[in-house]
Amino acid sequence: MKKSLFAALLLLVPSIAFAQETPTIRVNTNLVQVPVSVDYKGERLYGLKPEQFVVQDNGVEQKIRLDEDADQQGIALFVLVECGRESMMQFGNISGLATMVESIVGGAPKLIAVARYASGPELLQDFTGNMEKTTMTLNALKPCEDGGANTLDAVKYAAEALSQRPSRYRRAILLVGETRDHGSKVKPEAVVEELGRSNVVVDSVSFNPGKTEIVNSLFHGQMGSGPLGLLIMAVNALKKNVPKTLSELSGGEYINFTTQKGFDNGMLRLSNHIHDYYLLSFQPPANVEPGLHRITISIPDYPDAKLRARQSYWAGPAGAQ
Repeated sequence: MKKSLFAALLLLVPSIAFAQETPTIRVNTNLVQVPVSVDYKGERLYGLKPEQFVVQDNGVEQKIRLDEDADQQGIALFVLVECGRESMMQFGNISGLATMVESIVGGAPKLIAVARYASGPELLQDFTGNMEKTTMTLNALKPCEDGGANTLDAVKYAAEALSQRPSRYRRAILLVGETRDHGSKVKPEAVVEELGRSNVVVDSVSFNPGKTEIVNSLFHGQMGSGPLGLLIMAVNALKKNVPKTLSELSGGEYINFTTQKGFDNGMLRLSNHIHDYYLLSFQPPANVEPGLHRITISIPDYPDAKLRARQSYWAGPAGAQ
């Protein structure tokens, strides 16, 4: 009997060894939030139902949910203002920033942080719900004599801070700066991943001349080869225009200005639009392919509608690429 038991155990050994050698892959699949603004014939389109939206993840249609009370949620906003290089000449034009930020957050519960950046981010105010304190901080903003414009470093810093805020708050970065990054140490891929993982929306206000409009898809229908191809396309776009690309990826708005009037008008437009959106969400499947995913949205009932929406999200463990 002992011999039979020993033989049985020997038969089990290969199976046990194989089970030990086979790695267990765990993929985190958090809820993906997709803010969508819809313009039709020059006006905002309201009253759409969830079944009217078609949301695809890398070409696969998803079951979505529409949050009817999105505008009643709290907002966690990180204001990032470039203070070096070309921005030194723009501080007079952004003197109305405090008033515009107050208009953006509205009457919903709020947490606001403020930082300026050049060669690195400098936190001027940690998250607070005190609008009077925020106004004082923004009014006291000053340029800095620094040759850097490390926008990607600053955005990564802000996105990580926002990811620690309560999940009931919408998370957004208001980025004010030039179009090119100068000196960031963080890899662009890491910034794309952080934004895609944390559901942070980037609204950008750039002081370089250019036309402000609802942008076309960042990927222009050419997806590349899977998640890696999408990531390469996003990184290449960041080399041309950082704030515009970050806004496109995350579903935010991109605005240009060259004068104080242009800044005020752009911020007014942003404050009017920031609450006029549909907040869709979906749950990726457990076996989702890790990496950057492309989100596409259509409204078959309104094929000519112009949409601004999150274009990507990050699936799976950190550093999947």
